[in-house]
Amino acid sequence: MALAIIGSGFGRTGTMSTKMALQQLGFGPCHHMIEVIENPAQPAHWKAIAAGEKVVWAEVFDGYKSQVDWPGAAIWRETSVAFPDAKVLHTERPEDEWWNSFSVTIGKFFNRSTAMSLPPHIADIFQTMSGWFMKRASRSPNGWMR
Repeated sequence: MALAIIGSGFGRTGTMSTKMALQQLGFGPCHHMIEVIENPAQPAHWKAIAAGEKVVWAEVFDGYKSQVDWPGAAIWRETSVAFPDAKVLHTERPEDEWWNSFSVTIGKFFNRSTAMSLPPHIADIFQTMSGWFMKRASRSPNGWMR
């Protein structure tokens, strides 16, 4: 099964609602950050991607018809090449609204996750994502990380 929909919008832009809608419309299962946490096969793929290793995109998204949210949104260009028939779906919200939402949810979690007592596999996932997220964000042409 190849991806039919590739989401390029980051978290806090309606990605969970988009995931649920896509699944209802027949584009499920839909990959979302929650799959990285809940699917034991996922963390190894994303650790390799974050390390800059080559991956087989069909294996990363095996079993999924669509993808939205982080971390997939960070590699939408790569996946659009790997799945050339897929449509790219972009979600966004006004910058100040996004930042206000991000900074009290995802951003707050990343800032505090190292001090939290998390299950080891969850701590490992967020350590990988945190370093990769900050590296990708700092290269963002529009400087969306304040």
